[in-house]
Amino acid sequence: MAESFVFHISSSLLTKLGSYAYEEASRAYGVYKDLERIKDTLSIVRGLLLDAEEKKNQQHALHEWLRQIHNICSDAEDVFDGFELQDKRKQVVKASGSTWMKVCHFFSSSNQLAFNIKMAHQIKEIRGRLDKVAADGTGFGLVRINVEPGLHMQRREYTYSHVEASKVIGRENDKEAIIKLLMESNLQGDGGKSLCVIPIVGIGGLGKTTLAKLVFNDKRIDEVFQLKVWVCVSNDFDIRHIIIKIINSTVAHQENINHFDIEQLQIRLRHKLSGQKFILVLDDIWNDDRAKWIELSDLINVGAVESKIIVTTRSNSIASMMGIVPSYVLEGLSPENCLSLFVKWAFKNGEEEKYSNLVEIGKEIVRKCAGVPLAVKTLGSSLFSKYDLNKWIFIRNHEIWKLEQKKDDILPALKLSYDEMPSYLKQCFAYFSLYPKDSVFSISEIADIWIALGLVQSMNESENLQNIARDYINELLSRSLLQDFFITGNRGSFKVHDLIHDLALYVAKEEFVIVCSHTRNVSEQARHLSIVENDSLGHVLFPKSKIVRTILFPIEGVGLDNETLLNTWLSRYKYLRYLNLSYSSFEILPNSISKLEHLRVLILYNNSKIKRLPHSIFKLHNLQVLLLNGCTELETLPRGLGKMISLQHLYITTKQSVLSLAEFVNLNHLQTLAFQFCKNLKFIYNAEQQLTSIRTLSLQSCGSLESLPLHLFPNLESLLIIDCNMLNMSLNNENPIQTLMLKHLLIRDFPGLLTLPEWIEGALETLETLLIYELPNLHTLKCLTTMIHLKRLDIIRCPQLLSLPSDIHCLTALEHLVIDECPVLCRKCKPQYGEYWPMIAHIRIVFIGEPIGQEEE
Repeated sequence: MAESFVFHISSSLLTKLGSYAYEEASRAYGVYKDLERIKDTLSIVRGLLLDAEEKKNQQHALHEWLRQIHNICSDAEDVFDGFELQDKRKQVVKASGSTWMKVCHFFSSSNQLAFNIKMAHQIKEIRGRLDKVAADGTGFGLVRINVEPGLHMQRREYTYSHVEASKVIGRENDKEAIIKLLMESNLQGDGGKSLCVIPIVGIGGLGKTTLAKLVFNDKRIDEVFQLKVWVCVSNDFDIRHIIIKIINSTVAHQENINHFDIEQLQIRLRHKLSGQKFILVLDDIWNDDRAKWIELSDLINVGAVESKIIVTTRSNSIASMMGIVPSYVLEGLSPENCLSLFVKWAFKNGEEEKYSNLVEIGKEIVRKCAGVPLAVKTLGSSLFSKYDLNKWIFIRNHEIWKLEQKKDDILPALKLSYDEMPSYLKQCFAYFSLYPKDSVFSISEIADIWIALGLVQSMNESENLQNIARDYINELLSRSLLQDFFITGNRGSFKVHDLIHDLALYVAKEEFVIVCSHTRNVSEQARHLSIVENDSLGHVLFPKSKIVRTILFPIEGVGLDNETLLNTWLSRYKYLRYLNLSYSSFEILPNSISKLEHLRVLILYNNSKIKRLPHSIFKLHNLQVLLLNGCTELETLPRGLGKMISLQHLYITTKQSVLSLAEFVNLNHLQTLAFQFCKNLKFIYNAEQQLTSIRTLSLQSCGSLESLPLHLFPNLESLLIIDCNMLNMSLNNENPIQTLMLKHLLIRDFPGLLTLPEWIEGALETLETLLIYELPNLHTLKCLTTMIHLKRLDIIRCPQLLSLPSDIHCLTALEHLVIDECPVLCRKCKPQYGEYWPMIAHIRIVFIGEPIGQEEE
């Protein structure tokens, strides 16, 4: 699937080369003409890539051609990165005002003259390589296609309405739920003025079409609706074709109306539907163009008032666009139903009784199907009439993505969702393959890795890349590719369905490699390495090529303890962008870390042995994320952190008792600052000026910390304070309350806190999320009801809090309320029965835990 990755990289490069900043830089460094030539050639190659996608299975040599382009584009990214890095070096030298630094810079390889010569040579080399592959592409007979690759996608086979209901397993309750909706009157609540559309949503292979067929063929539908119409739309939402299909579905003998113009067709359509109570199934909708949907709905909105439309789609956003009622989100089959379906496809009728040992293995096989019927059918069919125990064990022990797939099997069905993605999402999606199944993904961590690797693009410099990355995640969620999505305040997490994870592995191929105990050789084409077992790292032959961009340890407790291997990585992979050495156990980070000039993310989380960082680490001018939290033996922070001018997120654990933030003043991009497990830290100070860029401040398990200088962070939006028992929370008793910009506040594990701190009054007009956890002596919620923009309130494990303010109903913006493990308060807020229930019943989402000692009803 590398061709879609190459398309994205080439598009990204073209965007970068077309920017004003790059034009100015290329003129300043004397390489303007060369970069213009590269841009022109890259535009040609980008157009050829789409034709190569169509023909790659016909010409094996095209795979190698695509690989060459990928390598050239990646190398070009590294070269162009040099422009930005050189500018950052200049900024650091200028800001330091040090004569010594200026002299060192002059005699280094990064001085202006040496840099110009090096860049000119590298750019000419890139241009020559690109010219050659462009010529080779023409030699393959490729032609330029100037459209987005997402438009070239495999078409799903057209569906039909017939189904043998007796052979469908486990969907009876779902069928009854949809039929109940169809029988209800005026679901849309407008007296029948708009069409009633019921969306069925779920991932590919879950059985949305089968469920729609069951409903469509139920006898009760025949009794209620005068007209039944089934249209398989798929990815071609062509109004003319859909009209023809609807017209032909309403007559016993199809008419030859293909020659009708659109005016004749719409007249015929409206005549057929006029006054009829109809049910229309639009199966497999991919269109997200609202204008097209409105055009179609206006044409067919001529039937009787109680007409209904059922839509099946994989996209929540499409369902929301078309649906009048909330989407019916289809869940997976139960384990029992999965096994019944598996037995049906793996054995002839009754034959399973002879092979109880195979059925036992079958129980394990269906677990990997995660409730998806098409996956069950795929694996069951592959074992039909095969009674060799070894074949069953092979299927049980191997991932679905490694098994042979036929055209209508589960992975080709799921791959339609991948094919339909825009190019910028495809490579982002592939990174899920680097994590084990059932991983809980942190939204911020995934955003960091995508940004570090240049996968997140902004149209202008004012756009925040973190916000764009979150938009990407929301888009994947809307396409039913993510699940268990959880967000509170500015933090969030999600999981990926097991079969979607299989799809990520299927499309990732050789660029993404998971290193485990069975790994011996890692492909020279590997760019992204995920180490999930460290027992045999000494036996693994890692690639010697310099193209590796990512190394991570994604499993808790699995880290690097081989300093020799670390040194090898740091010296060999100088173009690393993302280095996650969580749970490692080396004492000293080598000086060679400073050679990784392209590094964006360095994670040393929970290295319990590391004692110091090299002072040369300040040379990482591109570094955006530095995580040192959990490094409990780290004695001091290195000098020169203020020179890491790209730093955006900094998490600190240190043995220092006093920490000056003076160096941080130059970190104009620093958004997140966290102090965690700093057991000796008593004071954080900065006598000179405020840190205006900080948006998130986190203080966790800093048991000696005495003061919180909120005045240093005037633009703070998120504040987390957890288990800092010595912290003086009454900060502004002697001064006027400081106006704060806080939107999200978490206070947790403060036994001494009796009421909310007074400084919260400074955020009454901005606070949107308030999370109060484990405050055992809290007894009042002072000023709560004046938080006019509060949207979420959590109160958990606050047993002495006995009441809510009587005017809590004044919190008109409140949408989400959680109260748990507060015995008296839970009893008073009990839904329907508690004395406080009338005051909170209007809130959209309310969760009230059971009082201790009270049985659930």
